[in-house]
Amino acid sequence: MPRLFFVRHAPTPETGSILTGRLPGVGLGEDGIAIAKLAAEQFAGAKLASIFTSPVQRCRETANEIGDVVGMKPKTMRAFEEVNYGDWSGRKLKDLYKLKAWRHLYSAPSRVRFPNGETLADAQARGVSGCEQIASDARPNDRVVVVSHSDMIKSVVSHYLGAPQDLFQRIHISPASITIIDLMAQGPPAVVAVNVRTDIEEWLK
Repeated sequence: MPRLFFVRHAPTPETGSILTGRLPGVGLGEDGIAIAKLAAEQFAGAKLASIFTSPVQRCRETANEIGDVVGMKPKTMRAFEEVNYGDWSGRKLKDLYKLKAWRHLYSAPSRVRFPNGETLADAQARGVSGCEQIASDARPNDRVVVVSHSDMIKSVVSHYLGAPQDLFQRIHISPASITIIDLMAQGPPAVVAVNVRTDIEEWLK
């Protein structure tokens, strides 16, 4: 069964204060690179089939750290790109919190369309499609890393749990954390672990 290791990108200086979305030029910074290196070390010695990454800079930088550890070049996959937050991109979170529309992200997120952006349901659909494409191309015991974003990983997890996307805010995905999903050719998918930081060696076997 192919096993997918979702890694949220390491934090940037803007993480937690600005909704950077897909904005270019937002890198990890020194602290973020150090954290990405720690996450990458979890894969030391692993025999990975592939590393896929969102095209957004902070994900590419995190994926490159993993690639350096295992001697592999990450591949960009737009299915796992950050949600298109449209006009909200680049705004301070403390200002967005005041918007009535922000409350809908918690009451009915599947129905939210970001102004001049996409819906969370659209983002979930492309993320799941990306997972299924990887699974269809993979060999039974492949171990694949996917570096992506919090909302994308939460959306994918909620899908494979069979949970409504309107409950996806109950899932927490920390920067540089690892979430593991098995996609079996026969039988249901399995969410193996969510938001772990260390001791993933057993799951890499």
